[in-house]
Amino acid sequence: MLGGLIDNHLGWRWAFYLVAPPGLFLGLFCFFQRDPRVGADGVRPERYRATLEDYLTLARTRSYVFNCIAQTAMTFAVGGIGFWVAAYLKFRGQPPSATPIFGVVIVVAGLVSTLLGGWLGDRLRSRYPGSYFLVSGVGILVAVPLFVAMLFTPFPFAWVLMFASVFFMFLNTGPSNTAIANVALPKIRATAFALNILIIHALGDVLAFPTLGFIAGHTNWTIAFLFVAVVMLISGMFWLFGVRYLAADTAAVEAATPAE
Repeated sequence: MLGGLIDNHLGWRWAFYLVAPPGLFLGLFCFFQRDPRVGADGVRPERYRATLEDYLTLARTRSYVFNCIAQTAMTFAVGGIGFWVAAYLKFRGQPPSATPIFGVVIVVAGLVSTLLGGWLGDRLRSRYPGSYFLVSGVGILVAVPLFVAMLFTPFPFAWVLMFASVFFMFLNTGPSNTAIANVALPKIRATAFALNILIIHALGDVLAFPTLGFIAGHTNWTIAFLFVAVVMLISGMFWLFGVRYLAADTAAVEAATPAE
C-alpha cells in the first residue's frame, strides 16, 4: 500500500530507498536482544548443528514434505500476484492509484484471515487431528473460484472478489507454519523452518516473477493469472493430501520430546 503511494508521488526508486532505514534499525536492534535460552545461572545451552541425518529425517516426514510443496505453490501464487498486480490492474484499465487499493486489501484481508486461520486450526484440532492442513487446504481451494471470477468481473465489483479470494488465500498462514513446528523435533525446529523458507522462496515467488511475465508477454494477463489459479489449486490439494499424515507425525515428535 505504501509502496504504491510512494511510487505515485515520488517514483518507484523511493519505494526502495524508504524501506532501508527500518531494516537497518531492526538489524541493529537484534544485537541488543537477550538470548532467551540463557538460564538463571548464565549458562548458554550447547550449540547444535544440524547434520545430514537431520535433513533426511525432515525429508522422510511426509507431512513436512507435503507442507513445503503446498507452501511453495502458495508462495508462487501470492508472490506472483503481488509482484505483477500493478501490471494486471493497468491491463484491466485501472489508474495507477488503484495499486494502493490492492495494498489495503492485502493488509485488511490478510491480517484478519491470518488470525482467523490460526484460531480455526486450534479450535478444530481436537475433532480433526489434521486440522491445520484442513484449514489451509480448504481455504485456498475456496479462494480459487473467487479469484477466477474476479478475472472476469468488471471493476469496481472485482475488488470485492479480490478481497474475498485474498482472505481465503491467507487462512493457511498460521496453521501451515504451526504444522512445521509440530512435526520437527525441538533441536532441528529452526533448521526445519530455515529449509522451508529457502524452498518456498527459491521455488516459489522467485520463479513466479519471470514465469508470469513470460506467460503474459506471450498471451495476456488474464491467462497468466489463470495459471496462478491452477497453482493455487495444486497448493490446496497437497495440503489435503497431507492431512492423513499430520497427526501421526505430530504424535511421533511429541512422544520423542521429554516433558518439561
